[in-house]
This record gives sequence, structure tokens and C-alpha cells, in this order.
Amino acid sequence: MTEQPRMNVESFNLDHRTVVAPYIRIADSKTLPQGDVLTKFDVRFTQPNVSALDSDVVHSLEHLMAEHMRNHTDAVIDVSPMGCRTGFYALLVGEHTPEDFAPVLEATLRDVLEASEVPAANEIQCGWGAHHTLEGAQAAARAFLEQRAQWGSVTA
Repeated sequence: MTEQPRMNVESFNLDHRTVVAPYIRIADSKTLPQGDVLTKFDVRFTQPNVSALDSDVVHSLEHLMAEHMRNHTDAVIDVSPMGCRTGFYALLVGEHTPEDFAPVLEATLRDVLEASEVPAANEIQCGWGAHHTLEGAQAAARAFLEQRAQWGSVTA
């Protein structure tokens, strides 16, 4: 194995071969000049370099989680999909641990299971309004929730 140079992007320094999805981990934490803290979570749904979520599933989960997570905490700044389609980043204001964040994520995913539609899945509110699947998003949320006991274990 060749030693890789240290990168500016935290996730580029993570050995994706050693992680075991699903999990929640702190990807980064920053203290801003005025003292505010930002906590960025890596919410990994699928095993890197083994499987990925379909694009329409990622898109729908992004809408659903971004909308519903805000019902469970005022700390959410952003919920963004990973380009590799294996999970999401959740950016929160304040200091948070994975143990603090897990109940928020669990409640959010339970909301996804109860949803009757994908929020803002139309051409007025979304750049690709037809590219959604509620059923696919619910299946991914269900699979993630079924493995709740494993969320705290990032590596084998």
C-alpha cells in the first residue's frame, strides 16, 4: 500500500476500504471566528466502492431529509448528498456527537417512511422535478433504520 498525501478535504483522508456502512460519524468540526461551532456528519447508507444508491433515490432522500430533519432540530444548516451516492452530509450548527445526532436522524427517517410524497418534487421548486422515487427513498430509509444498532461502528 502506498502512503497517500494528506488532503484538504477530510473525506479524502478516510480509507474507504476500512469503513463498514451503515454508520454515522463526525466528518468535521470547525469553530468559526465568532466562536460558533459547525459539526458535519457523514451519514453513510451503502458500502463505499461496493454499492451506491440510485440517483433518483439520492435525490428524493435529499429532499425528504432536508425538509423533515428541520422538524426535529433547529441546528440543521444543510443536508447534502455525496457525489459517490453512498450517503449524505448533514451540517449542523453547534457541538454535536453522533449519539446526539442519531435520534434526530432516526426520527427523520421514520418521517420518510410515513411520507406520502417527496417535498418540492416539481419543476417549480426543483431543478429536476421528475427525477424522484418516494418508494426508493423509503426502501433506503427502511434498510438504514433496520441496521440502527450498527450506526456507531465506522470500521469493522
